[in-house]
Amino acid sequence: MSRIGKKPVPLPKGVKVKLEEGKLKVTGPLGSLEQLMPPRVNINIGSADIRMEPVDDSRLTRSYWGLARTLAANMVTGASEGFTRVLELVGTGYKVESKGDTLVFNVGYSVPVEFPLPKGITATVEKANRIELKGADKEQLGQTVAVIRQLRPPDPYKGKGIKLAGEVIRRKVGKAGGR
Repeated sequence: MSRIGKKPVPLPKGVKVKLEEGKLKVTGPLGSLEQLMPPRVNINIGSADIRMEPVDDSRLTRSYWGLARTLAANMVTGASEGFTRVLELVGTGYKVESKGDTLVFNVGYSVPVEFPLPKGITATVEKANRIELKGADKEQLGQTVAVIRQLRPPDPYKGKGIKLAGEVIRRKVGKAGGR
């Protein structure tokens, strides 16, 4: 039995849910999200929560059961509260500026790197080396963070680069000097 799939997804006030042709549509104060739901799972939408039930007891159905519940929970949370990720730039001279819907990174290259934000993602630059990204779609937000992080991944020797706030970079020992 799926421990995750058993739990109902509570619906906060102001969030509306519809199921049409296998697509779950969630509308809330922060926007509207839609997702094609996995097969072999019955979705029961009540007035206060959403419940998932497996069609049979096969291993594949049980895995889809937990996936369907997690996808629905992420959509409800995103439409009502949204998701936030914080990135930090570590390194001498590394900084970021916000110009409208574009972030401009100075991360050690000869030319500043411009990164246009996708629709649905907003960014606030708190300091010159700290960015807070917000969005309703958890998958899109995670993909955006991954692409930004790849502009200058954290270096294991000096610790320089773009990293998630709170992420611990395992440091390596450099070359041993002349013995």
